[in-house]
Amino acid sequence: MRTSILTLILVALFATAGFSQPANKGSLGDKSRVKIGLNLFSFDVPIKAKQMDILDAIKYAASIDMECIDITGYYFPTYPEVPSDEYIYEVKRTAFRNTLDIAGTGVRNDFTKVDKAERQKEIQLVKDWIIVGEKLGASTIRIFSGPEVPKGYTWDETAKWIAEAVDECAEFGKQHGVMIGLQNHDDFLKTSDDVNKILSLCKSDNVGLMLDIGCFRTTDPYVEIEKVIHHAITWQIKETVFVNQVETPTDVKRLMALIQRKNYNGYLPIETLGKGNEKERVKTLFTALKNEIKN
Repeated sequence: MRTSILTLILVALFATAGFSQPANKGSLGDKSRVKIGLNLFSFDVPIKAKQMDILDAIKYAASIDMECIDITGYYFPTYPEVPSDEYIYEVKRTAFRNTLDIAGTGVRNDFTKVDKAERQKEIQLVKDWIIVGEKLGASTIRIFSGPEVPKGYTWDETAKWIAEAVDECAEFGKQHGVMIGLQNHDDFLKTSDDVNKILSLCKSDNVGLMLDIGCFRTTDPYVEIEKVIHHAITWQIKETVFVNQVETPTDVKRLMALIQRKNYNGYLPIETLGKGNEKERVKTLFTALKNEIKN
């Protein structure tokens, strides 16, 4: 009798453990599979100067053998208004003809606005671009929490209405095959504890983290990354991180070892910032990441 009871307990424990696996753990179990690609913010300057457009960026990413592209919504000519279907499908066709997955798109929203009607406008912005993402065949849409805690309110009070807004977007996205990637951006979400807390408040299973490695401004960003990597559904891989508040070149070897050790499966878009030749900087970081995967 005791043996039977013990067996039932063990079965229950193993069953429960299955549900506690990281959301990014793929069907291959211990093998991490990633596709490295381009986040269009890397070409922010030339796109805004009209020296490049989305189609040019797609072709460049393909020319250096990237596998995916994250097309930030700001770079569609009509943003924040949604683009025409004609333009959306031209972008989609160009990516297809250049063998690139469209990993995602993204908007600039603010869910920390105190007025509920104003927050609803921000939610509608996300929903409108979820439809764009669906038409593009994108897996995710990147959103923000908002810039800061509004005056007169606490972090916890603000987090509650942010989570409600994220959930509404996520459930809408679920109906259209697009996941919500909430980005840590050194704004309302500054630390791994902030990220874990806000995502614990979200009820939808269609929301995860866009893990921005350059936006943790604590003692050791790699420790912060490890604390939230189980939430990651997409990334922003940057050339630099902040170690003890000092901007420091990314330790690509350490980062990729962590990604592979934690069995992350999915896209790894890179986002280069700052001055210099954008194409060369993208290629340099891409090459470094690829070399670590081979090793």
